[in-house]
Amino acid sequence: MDISVKDSGQSKAKDVEQSLRKKFKKTIWSKFTKAINTYELVKPKDVIAVCISGGKDSMLMAKCFQELKLHNKFDFEVKFLVMDPGYSAENRKRIEDNAKALNIPVAIFETDIFASVYHVEKSPCYLCARMRRGYLYHFAQELGCNKIALGHHYDDVIETILMGMLYGAQIQTMMPKLHSTNFEGMELIRPLYLVREDDIKAWRDYNELHFLQCACRFTEACSACDNEENLSKRIEIKELIKTLKQGNPYVEGNIFKSMENVNIDTVVAYKQNGKKHYFLEGYDREEP
Repeated sequence: MDISVKDSGQSKAKDVEQSLRKKFKKTIWSKFTKAINTYELVKPKDVIAVCISGGKDSMLMAKCFQELKLHNKFDFEVKFLVMDPGYSAENRKRIEDNAKALNIPVAIFETDIFASVYHVEKSPCYLCARMRRGYLYHFAQELGCNKIALGHHYDDVIETILMGMLYGAQIQTMMPKLHSTNFEGMELIRPLYLVREDDIKAWRDYNELHFLQCACRFTEACSACDNEENLSKRIEIKELIKTLKQGNPYVEGNIFKSMENVNIDTVVAYKQNGKKHYFLEGYDREEP
């Protein structure tokens, strides 16, 4: 019986891996490797903590890194890290079962983040996100890692751009990699930066996989179901993009590329290294 279950798990993992090499080679694998190369996310001697939340994005990222290890042209290491911020027993088991079925050797460490922020009235989500990031850096560093990899994808990037403009009155993007300001020598990388969310969903559904939709304590009741409709600003932005796309099929690509085509000569003010600059600083010194 045990042998049968083990063989079944290995077969599932192999099918998922084969789908990345074949069916989703163009839409997922090629874009994953393009991001790795374009933004220089993985370098020789790196030890990368692949951070798994239990959702479709981070699980896919883990499988892509396993595939990358099979084809890597230089030496680097990956460690698969799961932080339990206080999951319910059901959600914790879902993560463990998926990791086992997909042959992902995860290291799980526990925190009490959910309990710490549960009764915080002002910006609990912001505090939770900061605490989770800090714990991930800390434990990754303890494991000898110099980078943490998060599963943010292309759609997260363009939604962040619009959210910043419409709700934050600022122009900024989600960067493909960042140096940590609090953990010396550590970096954050986003290898799914060029991968579309619809393609991730297609990969999930094709392989009949069932991941956590939301692991937050505040919405835990729906975290194991297939309902992704949560009232939030991000959902509003998704709908806005969907509407805009009906009139302009290139709108998503244009939003993404706009962050690579910023013309400082036409910007009234901007920040660099924390200092704000105005166009008037050099205006009178310019020749007509």
